[in-house]
Amino acid sequence: MYVFGGALHLFLLVQFSVQDYPFRNVSLSWDVRVEDLVGRLTLDEMTLQMAKGGAGQNGPAPAIPRLGIGPYQWDTECLHGSVKHNATSYPQSIGLAATWSYDTIRTTAKAIAEDVRAIHNEAVKTGNYSSLTGLGCFSPVINIMRDPRWGRNQETYGEDPFLNGMLAKAYVKGLQGDHPRYVRANAGCKHFNVHGGPDNIPSSRWSFDSKVSMRDWRTTFLPAFRHCVEAGTYSLMCSYNSINGVPACANKELLTDILRTEWGFKGYVVSDEAAIEGISGGHNYTNNSVACAAAAISAGCNLELADPRNDKETFMSIPDAVHQGFITEDLVRDRVKPLFYTRMRLGEFDPPELNPYTFINTSVINDQAHRDLALEVAMKSFVLLKNNGVLPLKKPIYNNIAVVGPTADAAYLISGDYAALPDPRFVTTPRQALQSLASHVNYVKGCNDTRCYGYDSNSIKMAVKGVDVAFIFIGLGILIEAEGNDRADIQLPGYQQQLIEDVVNNCGEAEVILVSLNAGPVNITWADQNPKVSAILAVFYPGQAIGVAIKNVLTSSNQPQFGRLPYTWYHTENQVPDMVNYTMVNRTYRYFTGEPLYPFGYGLTYTSFGYRDLILNDTVNAGEELLGSVTVDNTGNTKGDEVIQIYLVFRSPSVTSPKIQLVNFTRVTIPKGGTTNVDFSISPQNMAVYTEDKGWVVEPDIITVYVGGQQPGQKKTAATQVLSKTVQISNYKILGFY
Repeated sequence: MYVFGGALHLFLLVQFSVQDYPFRNVSLSWDVRVEDLVGRLTLDEMTLQMAKGGAGQNGPAPAIPRLGIGPYQWDTECLHGSVKHNATSYPQSIGLAATWSYDTIRTTAKAIAEDVRAIHNEAVKTGNYSSLTGLGCFSPVINIMRDPRWGRNQETYGEDPFLNGMLAKAYVKGLQGDHPRYVRANAGCKHFNVHGGPDNIPSSRWSFDSKVSMRDWRTTFLPAFRHCVEAGTYSLMCSYNSINGVPACANKELLTDILRTEWGFKGYVVSDEAAIEGISGGHNYTNNSVACAAAAISAGCNLELADPRNDKETFMSIPDAVHQGFITEDLVRDRVKPLFYTRMRLGEFDPPELNPYTFINTSVINDQAHRDLALEVAMKSFVLLKNNGVLPLKKPIYNNIAVVGPTADAAYLISGDYAALPDPRFVTTPRQALQSLASHVNYVKGCNDTRCYGYDSNSIKMAVKGVDVAFIFIGLGILIEAEGNDRADIQLPGYQQQLIEDVVNNCGEAEVILVSLNAGPVNITWADQNPKVSAILAVFYPGQAIGVAIKNVLTSSNQPQFGRLPYTWYHTENQVPDMVNYTMVNRTYRYFTGEPLYPFGYGLTYTSFGYRDLILNDTVNAGEELLGSVTVDNTGNTKGDEVIQIYLVFRSPSVTSPKIQLVNFTRVTIPKGGTTNVDFSISPQNMAVYTEDKGWVVEPDIITVYVGGQQPGQKKTAATQVLSKTVQISNYKILGFY
């Protein structure tokens, strides 16, 4: 572990004598300042700055006292809250995706960044540069949810490249802020690229080679990251896996040819933790640390996030790689520049009074505004999968209710992985919130935890006898799905299915409401098809406000509520190929040919929506934007949120293309009896197909545009409509490779 007491003291003594260095001159351009600073560094100093990007003994990047430069901690996680800190806990990413709301994601990211900045400012004041105190967030995660069994599905924004890309853009902009000079906290989109399982079943992520066609790479795995770069992210994280035999963190085609040359990325690439060691140790791509460091730096890596158990980072071999002629010192210097550019834009080298973000303090942490936001976002993220009319509940209070199941009162389960640790005063579990719904509440877990190896059937049967309403809380949690923890199938674990059946078969005439806490789908076909299960609600991992949020949406329609599924909810794992198969055949709604339990984009509300007056031009010139509008009416008895989904189908593309694809969406709140007119557009990029020789092209074809509250033609439908119109694409336009 680095000890910075002496270095920090020397830094404080020296800083007053270095104010005249050009890199501290705020009147100069950023590039001039970066050139000046990095030009003053020795090879050994640059090595330490690139090697010390990790946790524990692998960070922070040490101070450079002779230049008055302090330490800097790169290892920070803020996926849906400031990880492992007392901070507001928002819904896990898959729940954020279920909101289908650009504005919601951007607002949430802004709030997260305020906590991150507050914690950082306080840490710097006290000379604390330990892990998770920096401003460089390793988030968002925008890998495609390509397999329902992957343990990290909860960290993603679902299965669609466009939805992922738009929500990633919202997160980046919300996190980084819109100040013309300074960045609140910087984003780091991960994991780049072709990463989406396995972690441990049936193969290890440390050595897995994702074999992918160029078509699938370009059309499925790259697009969201391109949107992230377009949004201005300062960083990307390269992934553990190889791509067609080349480790991602040593992949020049990925990190230089595509990322920097095609997309114009100017930021830094950080490795996933221990991914650079894995170039040699897992993938056997190189045979020593010198060659490994040279391969990563040559490919485009800037910063190593090493295994905390490793007392010598691979990048500490940079001087040997230079001296042995594998890389040049000039290349090393170029790789260091984005690191200091980022630190400059965060405000480190400017007078604090110029940067408004330096004045954010810990009073923002779980303040009323953040707590209110956590509640609102949770309600918007829940997806109502089934409702026979029982919801919203008709009585303000019942005589007897039962609250049963392993996720009903488990505070440690509600936020999922990579979570903040909010003050317990601001955390409500479902059991705590639902107690006010009845004069008497029977609570029984049934299982010790979500694995449900041991099950007390009798206690469940007794708890539900004679009640008016039985609430069942099932699900997974990080015991079953998490980083490094895939599932072999999507069946309910242990005896959870038996628990559901015991409730249904022993509750008499009670209404049965099933609430599921999980990221990836679980097989609840039996409950969906059983008429005695009155309602099913998917809540994912909604964070600290879960209890109040659930009570609110179950009892009232007079507030924002309900999202839509950001992925296909399959019946069983047999509907998809093996996880190690990286073709997109029969994966995600864009290629799936079967019938799911619940389709992508599906979700019910407490009202109904009608669509009319779809306006689109009959033709569009290749390379131009297609503009349209539609009118949406709330035809039900209460206000509600509608997610307007716009899909495109090519009639006769010249190459293999998705059978259908999302090309735009927006979420609107419409009052009872209200009407909303929505303007939308379809970009040329979303009307293009990928060709091997020319890249993306918009070609002459007839496309059908579908506009509505769900996918067209799905068997399980919500109380909404879908309109369609055919449009002729005229002429031919090469958009190129991107």
